[in-house]
Amino acid sequence: MLDITRGEATEEELAALIAVISEAYASEAADAVADEPAVSAWTRTQRPLRTPLRRDIPWGRFSG
Repeated sequence: MLDITRGEATEEELAALIAVISEAYASEAADAVADEPAVSAWTRTQRPLRTPLRRDIPWGRFSG
């Protein structure tokens, strides 16, 4: 949305303004890329934690 608050702009001036703003937005959006988090060798080779044991499932010979 673009509102002209003072004066009167011609169609050519509005077109030039929209072109400049669009180009500035496109270049800013292209530069705004998040960096990939660095993963250390320790994190890559580390085993994940074991999931907790389920206590609701009976096990062994004396499960009833």
